[in-house]
Amino acid sequence: MFIFVSLMAKKVSILAWLLGDVFHYRENVVYTNLARCFPEKPYGEIKRIRKQFYRHLARIFREMLWFGTCRGERGRKRLHKSHIVEITNPGELNRLFAGAPQMMILQTHAGNWELIAGYRQYSYSEPIDILPEQLGVAYAPLTSKFWDRFVARNRIAPISDSRFDGYVDSRHILRYVLENKDKKKAYVFITDQSPYNHKVPAEHVEFMGLDTKTMTAAAGLAVKMDMSVVYMRFLEREDGGYTITFVPIAEHAKGMDPLEIMKTYYTLLEEDLRQQPWNYLWTHKRWK
Repeated sequence: MFIFVSLMAKKVSILAWLLGDVFHYRENVVYTNLARCFPEKPYGEIKRIRKQFYRHLARIFREMLWFGTCRGERGRKRLHKSHIVEITNPGELNRLFAGAPQMMILQTHAGNWELIAGYRQYSYSEPIDILPEQLGVAYAPLTSKFWDRFVARNRIAPISDSRFDGYVDSRHILRYVLENKDKKKAYVFITDQSPYNHKVPAEHVEFMGLDTKTMTAAAGLAVKMDMSVVYMRFLEREDGGYTITFVPIAEHAKGMDPLEIMKTYYTLLEEDLRQQPWNYLWTHKRWK
Protein backbone atom coordinates (compact mmCIF):
# COMPACT_ATOMS: atom_id res chain seq x y z
CA MET A 1 0.00 0.00 0.00
CA PHE A 2 2.71 2.50 1.00
CA ILE A 3 4.84 1.75 -2.10
CA PHE A 4 1.81 2.15 -4.36
CA VAL A 5 0.74 5.45 -2.79
CA SER A 6 4.35 6.71 -2.86
CA LEU A 7 4.49 6.13 -6.61
CA MET A 8 1.13 7.80 -7.11
CA ALA A 9 2.28 10.82 -5.06
CA LYS A 10 4.03 12.05 -8.19
CA LYS A 11 0.59 12.77 -9.57
CA VAL A 12 -1.26 14.96 -7.08
CA SER A 13 -4.61 14.68 -8.84
CA ILE A 14 -4.44 10.87 -8.74
CA LEU A 15 -3.49 10.76 -5.08
CA ALA A 16 -6.21 13.30 -4.22
CA TRP A 17 -8.74 11.11 -6.03
CA LEU A 18 -7.53 8.02 -4.15
CA LEU A 19 -7.69 9.74 -0.76
CA GLY A 20 -11.05 11.44 -1.22
CA ASP A 21 -13.06 9.36 -3.69
CA VAL A 22 -11.67 5.82 -3.42
CA PHE A 23 -10.57 5.41 0.20
CA HIS A 24 -12.81 8.24 1.51
CA TYR A 25 -10.10 9.01 4.04
CA ARG A 26 -11.88 10.52 7.07
CA GLU A 27 -14.42 12.01 4.71
CA ASN A 28 -17.13 12.19 7.36
CA VAL A 29 -14.80 14.15 9.64
CA VAL A 30 -13.93 16.54 6.80
CA TYR A 31 -17.57 17.20 5.90
CA THR A 32 -18.57 17.61 9.54
CA ASN A 33 -15.76 20.05 10.30
CA LEU A 34 -16.41 22.12 7.17
CA ALA A 35 -20.17 22.25 7.74
CA ARG A 36 -19.75 23.33 11.36
CA CYS A 37 -17.08 25.94 10.61
CA PHE A 38 -18.78 27.42 7.53
CA PRO A 39 -22.52 27.13 8.23
CA GLU A 40 -23.20 30.08 5.92
CA LYS A 41 -21.84 28.24 2.86
CA PRO A 42 -24.19 26.20 0.63
CA TYR A 43 -23.61 22.49 0.23
CA GLY A 44 -22.13 22.94 -3.24
CA GLU A 45 -19.46 25.26 -1.86
CA ILE A 46 -18.65 22.83 0.95
CA LYS A 47 -18.19 20.07 -1.66
CA ARG A 48 -15.84 22.32 -3.64
CA ILE A 49 -13.74 23.08 -0.53
CA ARG A 50 -13.68 19.38 0.30
CA LYS A 51 -12.26 18.64 -3.16
CA GLN A 52 -9.64 21.39 -2.81
CA PHE A 53 -8.72 20.04 0.60
CA TYR A 54 -7.96 16.51 -0.65
CA ARG A 55 -5.78 17.98 -3.37
CA HIS A 56 -4.01 20.00 -0.70
CA LEU A 57 -3.56 16.88 1.45
CA ALA A 58 -2.11 15.01 -1.53
CA ARG A 59 0.38 17.83 -2.10
CA ILE A 60 1.44 17.66 1.55
CA PHE A 61 2.20 13.98 1.20
CA ARG A 62 4.15 14.43 -2.04
CA GLU A 63 6.10 17.41 -0.67
CA MET A 64 6.91 15.53 2.54
CA LEU A 65 8.53 12.68 0.60
CA TRP A 66 10.52 15.11 -1.56
CA PHE A 67 11.56 17.12 1.50
CA GLY A 68 13.12 14.02 3.02
CA THR A 69 15.65 13.97 0.15
CA CYS A 70 16.91 17.50 0.94
CA ARG A 71 19.86 16.36 3.04
CA GLY A 72 23.39 17.66 3.08
CA GLU A 73 24.67 20.75 1.33
CA ARG A 74 23.34 19.71 -2.08
CA GLY A 75 19.91 19.00 -0.65
CA ARG A 76 19.78 22.36 1.13
CA LYS A 77 20.76 24.17 -2.07
CA ARG A 78 18.03 22.32 -3.96
CA LEU A 79 15.49 23.29 -1.29
CA HIS A 80 16.56 26.94 -1.46
CA LYS A 81 16.36 27.06 -5.26
CA SER A 82 12.92 25.45 -5.27
CA HIS A 83 11.23 28.45 -3.58
CA ILE A 84 8.67 25.95 -2.29
CA VAL A 85 8.36 28.21 0.78
CA GLU A 86 9.25 31.88 1.05
CA ILE A 87 9.44 33.77 4.35
CA THR A 88 8.01 37.24 3.77
CA ASN A 89 9.43 39.03 6.84
CA PRO A 90 12.66 37.40 8.12
CA GLY A 91 13.76 40.71 9.64
CA GLU A 92 10.72 40.74 11.95
CA LEU A 93 11.50 37.21 13.13
CA ASN A 94 15.12 38.19 13.80
CA ARG A 95 14.06 41.32 15.66
CA LEU A 96 11.68 39.47 17.97
CA PHE A 97 14.20 36.70 18.59
CA ALA A 98 16.89 39.23 19.53
CA GLY A 99 14.61 41.33 21.74
CA ALA A 100 13.58 38.72 24.32
CA PRO A 101 15.36 36.04 26.35
CA GLN A 102 13.69 33.31 24.26
CA MET A 103 10.99 32.97 21.61
CA MET A 104 7.77 30.99 21.30
CA ILE A 105 6.57 30.26 17.73
CA LEU A 106 2.94 29.12 17.64
CA GLN A 107 2.36 26.97 14.58
CA THR A 108 -0.79 25.42 13.09
CA HIS A 109 -1.81 22.62 10.73
CA ALA A 110 -2.12 25.10 7.88
CA GLY A 111 0.17 25.19 4.84
CA ASN A 112 2.58 22.27 4.97
CA TRP A 113 3.87 21.96 8.53
CA GLU A 114 6.10 19.05 7.45
CA LEU A 115 8.43 21.55 5.72
CA ILE A 116 9.23 23.74 8.72
CA ALA A 117 12.78 22.46 9.30
CA GLY A 118 13.89 24.03 6.02
CA TYR A 119 13.28 27.50 7.46
CA ARG A 120 16.85 28.74 6.91
CA GLN A 121 16.52 28.00 3.19
CA TYR A 122 13.28 29.97 2.82
CA SER A 123 14.62 33.46 3.41
CA TYR A 124 15.66 35.32 0.26
CA SER A 125 16.26 38.85 1.60
CA GLU A 126 18.36 38.27 4.74
CA PRO A 127 19.60 35.27 6.74
CA ILE A 128 17.56 33.85 9.62
CA ASP A 129 19.45 34.36 12.87
CA ILE A 130 17.96 31.33 14.66
CA LEU A 131 20.40 28.43 14.34
CA PRO A 132 19.24 24.79 14.30
CA GLU A 133 20.88 24.17 17.69
CA GLN A 134 18.75 27.01 19.12
CA LEU A 135 15.50 25.30 18.15
CA GLY A 136 13.24 23.27 20.39
CA VAL A 137 10.34 21.61 18.56
CA ALA A 138 7.58 19.92 20.54
CA TYR A 139 5.89 16.90 18.94
CA ALA A 140 3.46 14.15 19.86
CA PRO A 141 4.92 10.67 19.12
CA LEU A 142 3.03 8.50 16.65
CA THR A 143 1.63 5.17 17.84
CA SER A 144 3.70 3.18 15.35
CA LYS A 145 7.39 3.25 16.26
CA PHE A 146 8.35 2.68 12.63
CA TRP A 147 6.31 5.63 11.34
CA ASP A 148 7.42 7.76 14.28
CA ARG A 149 11.09 7.22 13.34
CA PHE A 150 10.38 7.70 9.63
CA VAL A 151 8.47 10.96 10.10
CA ALA A 152 10.96 12.30 12.65
CA ARG A 153 13.91 11.67 10.34
CA ASN A 154 12.05 13.08 7.34
CA ARG A 155 11.10 16.29 9.18
CA ILE A 156 14.69 17.19 10.09
CA ALA A 157 16.23 16.43 6.68
CA PRO A 158 17.77 19.89 6.00
CA ILE A 159 18.90 20.37 9.62
CA SER A 160 20.65 17.11 10.36
CA ASP A 161 21.73 13.97 8.53
CA SER A 162 21.26 11.84 11.63
CA ARG A 163 19.91 13.24 14.91
CA PHE A 164 18.38 16.56 15.94
CA ASP A 165 18.53 17.16 19.70
CA GLY A 166 15.81 19.82 19.64
CA TYR A 167 13.03 17.46 18.54
CA VAL A 168 11.31 16.91 21.91
CA ASP A 169 8.44 14.67 22.96
CA SER A 170 5.68 17.04 24.15
CA ARG A 171 5.39 15.02 27.37
CA HIS A 172 8.94 16.12 28.27
CA ILE A 173 8.97 19.63 26.83
CA LEU A 174 8.55 21.40 30.19
CA ARG A 175 11.67 19.72 31.56
CA TYR A 176 13.52 20.55 28.32
CA VAL A 177 12.57 24.25 28.55
CA LEU A 178 13.62 24.48 32.19
CA GLU A 179 16.91 22.73 31.51
CA ASN A 180 17.62 25.29 28.77
CA LYS A 181 16.24 28.37 30.53
CA ASP A 182 19.60 30.16 30.42
CA LYS A 183 20.14 29.53 26.70
CA LYS A 184 18.94 31.57 23.74
CA LYS A 185 16.25 29.30 22.29
CA ALA A 186 13.24 29.44 19.98
CA TYR A 187 10.46 26.93 20.64
CA VAL A 188 7.97 25.73 18.02
CA PHE A 189 4.61 24.38 19.20
CA ILE A 190 1.68 23.20 17.09
CA THR A 191 -1.19 24.40 19.27
CA ASP A 192 -4.39 23.89 17.27
CA GLN A 193 -5.05 20.37 18.54
CA SER A 194 -7.31 19.21 21.35
CA PRO A 195 -5.66 19.29 24.81
CA TYR A 196 -3.81 16.04 25.54
CA ASN A 197 -4.24 16.06 29.31
CA HIS A 198 -7.90 15.40 30.04
CA LYS A 199 -7.28 15.33 33.80
CA VAL A 200 -6.71 19.10 33.82
CA PRO A 201 -9.78 21.30 33.20
CA ALA A 202 -9.40 22.80 29.73
CA GLU A 203 -9.59 26.50 28.90
CA HIS A 204 -12.06 27.52 26.22
CA VAL A 205 -11.94 29.97 23.32
CA GLU A 206 -14.26 30.76 20.42
CA PHE A 207 -12.81 29.48 17.15
CA MET A 208 -14.71 29.44 13.84
CA GLY A 209 -17.84 30.32 15.80
CA LEU A 210 -17.50 27.20 17.94
CA ASP A 211 -16.69 26.70 21.61
CA THR A 212 -13.22 25.18 21.50
CA LYS A 213 -10.98 23.60 24.11
CA THR A 214 -7.49 25.01 23.86
CA MET A 215 -3.98 24.11 24.93
CA THR A 216 -2.34 26.80 27.04
CA ALA A 217 0.94 25.07 27.92
CA ALA A 218 2.98 26.85 25.24
CA ALA A 219 1.54 30.25 26.11
CA GLY A 220 2.06 29.52 29.81
CA LEU A 221 5.73 28.71 29.21
CA ALA A 222 6.11 31.91 27.20
CA VAL A 223 4.68 33.95 30.07
CA LYS A 224 6.80 32.20 32.69
CA MET A 225 10.04 32.65 30.71
CA ASP A 226 9.19 36.15 29.37
CA MET A 227 9.46 35.00 25.75
CA SER A 228 8.45 36.87 22.63
CA VAL A 229 5.47 35.16 21.01
CA VAL A 230 4.77 34.96 17.27
CA TYR A 231 2.10 33.35 15.15
CA MET A 232 3.32 31.49 12.06
CA ARG A 233 1.03 32.36 9.15
CA PHE A 234 1.41 29.63 6.51
CA LEU A 235 -0.53 30.40 3.31
CA GLU A 236 -0.62 28.80 -0.12
CA ARG A 237 0.62 30.83 -3.12
CA GLU A 238 -1.14 30.88 -6.48
CA ASP A 239 1.84 29.14 -8.08
CA GLY A 240 1.51 26.17 -5.70
CA GLY A 241 4.21 27.16 -3.23
CA TYR A 242 3.75 28.72 0.21
CA THR A 243 4.52 31.88 2.14
CA ILE A 244 5.32 32.12 5.83
CA THR A 245 4.72 35.39 7.65
CA PHE A 246 5.53 35.82 11.33
CA VAL A 247 2.86 37.86 13.11
CA PRO A 248 3.85 39.27 16.54
CA ILE A 249 1.54 38.44 19.44
CA ALA A 250 3.81 39.67 22.24
CA GLU A 251 7.31 41.15 22.34
CA HIS A 252 7.55 40.19 26.03
CA ALA A 253 4.93 37.79 27.37
CA LYS A 254 5.69 38.26 31.07
CA GLY A 255 2.58 39.37 32.95
CA MET A 256 0.19 38.39 30.17
CA ASP A 257 -2.73 35.98 30.50
CA PRO A 258 -1.92 32.74 28.59
CA LEU A 259 -5.57 32.46 27.58
CA GLU A 260 -5.48 35.92 25.97
CA ILE A 261 -2.43 34.84 23.97
CA MET A 262 -4.35 31.81 22.71
CA LYS A 263 -7.40 33.92 21.87
CA THR A 264 -5.21 36.11 19.67
CA TYR A 265 -3.68 33.00 18.11
CA TYR A 266 -7.08 31.56 17.21
CA THR A 267 -8.28 34.90 15.84
CA LEU A 268 -5.30 34.95 13.46
CA LEU A 269 -5.84 31.32 12.48
CA GLU A 270 -9.51 31.97 11.76
CA GLU A 271 -8.56 34.88 9.49
CA ASP A 272 -6.36 32.49 7.50
CA LEU A 273 -9.02 29.79 7.22
CA ARG A 274 -11.62 32.22 5.98
CA GLN A 275 -9.15 33.38 3.35
CA GLN A 276 -8.07 29.85 2.33
CA PRO A 277 -10.59 27.35 3.75
CA TRP A 278 -8.99 24.33 2.04
CA ASN A 279 -5.55 25.06 3.53
CA TYR A 280 -5.96 23.20 6.82
CA LEU A 281 -5.94 19.68 8.25
CA TRP A 282 -9.70 19.11 8.26
CA THR A 283 -9.24 15.36 8.88
CA HIS A 284 -8.23 16.18 12.44
CA LYS A 285 -10.97 15.75 15.06
CA ARG A 286 -10.48 19.21 16.52
CA TRP A 287 -13.87 19.38 18.22
CA LYS A 288 -14.49 16.21 20.26
